[in-house]
Amino acid sequence: MQKAFVTGAAGFIGSNLVDRLLTDKVSVVGWDNMSTGQQRFLEGASVSPAFTLIRGDNLDLHSMKAAMAGCDIVFHLAANADVRFGTDQPRKDLEQNTIATHNVLEAMRLNGIRRIAFSSTGSVYGECETIPTPEDAPFPLQTSLYGASKVAGEGLISAYCEGFGFEGYIFRFVSILGERYTHGHVFDFYKQLREHPGWLKILGDGKQRKSYLYVQDCVDAILHVVGKETARGAKHGVQVYNLGTPEYVRVNDSVSFISAALGLNPELRHTGGDRGWIGDNPFIFLETGKIQATGWKPKLTIEQGIVRTLRWLEANPWVYGSRE
Repeated sequence: MQKAFVTGAAGFIGSNLVDRLLTDKVSVVGWDNMSTGQQRFLEGASVSPAFTLIRGDNLDLHSMKAAMAGCDIVFHLAANADVRFGTDQPRKDLEQNTIATHNVLEAMRLNGIRRIAFSSTGSVYGECETIPTPEDAPFPLQTSLYGASKVAGEGLISAYCEGFGFEGYIFRFVSILGERYTHGHVFDFYKQLREHPGWLKILGDGKQRKSYLYVQDCVDAILHVVGKETARGAKHGVQVYNLGTPEYVRVNDSVSFISAALGLNPELRHTGGDRGWIGDNPFIFLETGKIQATGWKPKLTIEQGIVRTLRWLEANPWVYGSRE
């Protein structure tokens, strides 16, 4: 790996990946339309002569093709990740996740680039009956437009691997936590507790069971797999890996971790029901034996990841202003 193209480079996971690639002496072209990305996340990367940031949109194939020229691998992380609001703007997931992924693949094909690492999601499993859910679990009916758009993206990658000899790595994430985190339950709960520390609104009954992964463990996993396969001289085709921790917590457990770290004891006001929104899977827990068999293991527990995320939010209150 000599020169990487990273979509969503100014985002949460993307900017952390950019920093790691630069540390590993890989030249990086970052691509972001800055709709949700933050320039401040790239302050460190921007001083490196090995980093170039290009502002561009995944729906602009012509510009993306030009920006991608000379790279030898693509890390495709840009996406609409607001699962909760998918039914408010049904076309958004199609455009930003599915059509965007097709454009990334076309830009690669036109540039002769054959390797792609793709951030998919555990949401592709819908509400699978097999828990913990392995990579070869059959897909049930899709329950979110976000999950459906990612399934389509995976299908396109598989087809390009078969049709054009690409080498694809699909990573199905649980929810990711950590530094530069700007949406999700820790973000929302801390925002509420800053405004009214005496009470907390919780969507659903708080018994939803979720798994989370610390962002540096996520980046470790991606680069571990890609690097390992590079060393072995991987052939074309698709490999799929679940990324997560070998544990899960209830939403109410997350609230307890956050409250204890803040020294608060808020009244919990649940909205009721077994899920918070349309497409909210009340039990997400992925089987991660496949990637652990390669030698990777997460370093932080879910509780440690939640607390570390909270401390970063406390130290960076500006992220709340950037969202308002």
